Amino acid sequence: MTPAPPSRPDAPAGRAATGGADASDTGGTDTDGTDGDALLVALEGLRSDAATLSLPLALPDVRTGREQREALVHQLDDYLLPRLRRLDAPLLAVVGGSTGAGKSTLVNSLLRVPVSRSGVLRPTTRSPVLVHHPDDAAWFDGDRVLPSLARVTGVAGDRAGGASGGDGGAGGQRITTVRLASAAGLPAGLALLDAPDIDSVVEANRELAAQLLGAADLWLFVTTAARYADAVPWDLLRTAVERGTSVAVVLDRVPPQHLVEVRSDLARMLRDGGLAGAPVFTVDETHPVDGMLPVETVAPLHGWLTSLASDARSRQAVVRRTLAGAVASLRARVPALAAAADAQAGEQATLRAVLDEAWRAADRQLERGLTDGSLLRGEVLARWQEFVGTGDLFRGLESAVGRLRDRAVALVRGRRPPAEPLGEALQTGVAALVRAQAEDAVEASVAAWRERPAGADLLASVPEHDLALAPDFDDRLERMVRDWQRAVLELVRTEGQGRRSQARVLSLGVNALGVVLMVVVFASTAFIPTGAEVGVGAGTAVVGQKLLEAVFGDQAVRALAARARADLVDRVEQLVAAERARLEALLVAAGVDPDAGARLRSRGAEVEVEAAAGAGR
Repeated sequence: MTPAPPSRPDAPAGRAATGGADASDTGGTDTDGTDGDALLVALEGLRSDAATLSLPLALPDVRTGREQREALVHQLDDYLLPRLRRLDAPLLAVVGGSTGAGKSTLVNSLLRVPVSRSGVLRPTTRSPVLVHHPDDAAWFDGDRVLPSLARVTGVAGDRAGGASGGDGGAGGQRITTVRLASAAGLPAGLALLDAPDIDSVVEANRELAAQLLGAADLWLFVTTAARYADAVPWDLLRTAVERGTSVAVVLDRVPPQHLVEVRSDLARMLRDGGLAGAPVFTVDETHPVDGMLPVETVAPLHGWLTSLASDARSRQAVVRRTLAGAVASLRARVPALAAAADAQAGEQATLRAVLDEAWRAADRQLERGLTDGSLLRGEVLARWQEFVGTGDLFRGLESAVGRLRDRAVALVRGRRPPAEPLGEALQTGVAALVRAQAEDAVEASVAAWRERPAGADLLASVPEHDLALAPDFDDRLERMVRDWQRAVLELVRTEGQGRRSQARVLSLGVNALGVVLMVVVFASTAFIPTGAEVGVGAGTAVVGQKLLEAVFGDQAVRALAARARADLVDRVEQLVAAERARLEALLVAAGVDPDAGARLRSRGAEVEVEAAAGAGR
């Protein structure tokens, strides 16, 4: 008796698993305004979002996420989309199994033509071979299925495709071709795809084997009496169960004396693995003649495949069952991929937060250093003392504030002191402070990123010299300070245009008053002098402020100082922001989309709704 078509325990025989129609439905045309169209559109949207999903950050489980993305895109491209577009296309049975299981020999024996090369070298099947009936060639010549693999033709002994394509997987290169072969011995409506070994020593072969199994309407799993319990095949069989793929099993090279025992144990494992309904075919241990098994050895399998191909009802039952299972598997696969996308977005946000904190700390330090009086020491203090005309000026700080005012007014009425040395000292001091703080911020940011694998990976792509201040930073810094000083002088010039202060401004000069205003800016009220610094910082600030008040009045001085201080802080923030942006550009260039996870979940929900709508009709 011919074995029944492959079935899944959760899909009743005789019913189409998608749409609830009777299994005799042939679906022999393109989808045309039916529920299948809506599901197709939803799956195409899912494919677009999954294919463009970027998972660039080096998280602990990122490899798993990338593999999930590639597997999902491949199954959509290789199976779900082409199959949903054409339900009447030939049934594609992928022949898969372990190294040396006899897959190619089995295919050649079924067709009685040497279409697939076999041998003793490992891996044996190095390039996938898709065999179809001559009348079905148009279904496979184009990229309807397996669009990522180029088509080549040739006999089994040809090295079609070259070293990097057809047979190059033996050297570790990725296989990029599938060889097409037609065989009249294969019934129309059925195609066999001889896949690379699922446990190949070559990683590229294993990856392609898994991809091809994802493209199958039916997986013809070939194993041997000695290897049927190996772990790798059963990992893929579990995947087949999870994705609803129809499975048939070929137990090859079975010694007659162990047939009952081995077959019984395999049946138990299939039952425990959720494949109780999978047909099992046995092939006795025998020696091939001219690379082929005896006809009678493969006759049961050949008869079953022929019956399956010629019976539209059985063929469509397999197609719809596998299609429904593949769609149902998205319910778990899409959220898992969305979680990987969320993890990327979360890590990107963390790296940006680390960057923000480092530069916020730098901004606070810079603002404090620019306004707390710490600049009014050393060279600046010496130039200030020269500017006011005597180093003894600060020795009378214990005297009344009125005496300081008198001295300031006397200075306005006296000779005009030179402002250039003081201005230059201020420029040098500001530049040194800003550079030191910016350098610290860059170093702190880099150090913090290197503590996280994703950050360290981003930094690894950048030359070490690019993880410091930009080469033109000092030039931009010097230009920024000069521009700010000119802006301060313009403030003084504008304020001094009134009649009341014009004479005094002319008496002392715009440049002189400008540098005094700078001194006041660098000695804000937040400065709290202690110990010996009382005589330095407080005297400098008070004398400068009283001098300006004598010229402009106290309200105007406060306004001028506030505007000059805000302008300086803004210019410094813009300057150092450019350095921060250089690091943030690494995050931007990585291409993480913070909304990708939400979009994938939305697409998955849309697919589920459309699949349920089809099943309810």
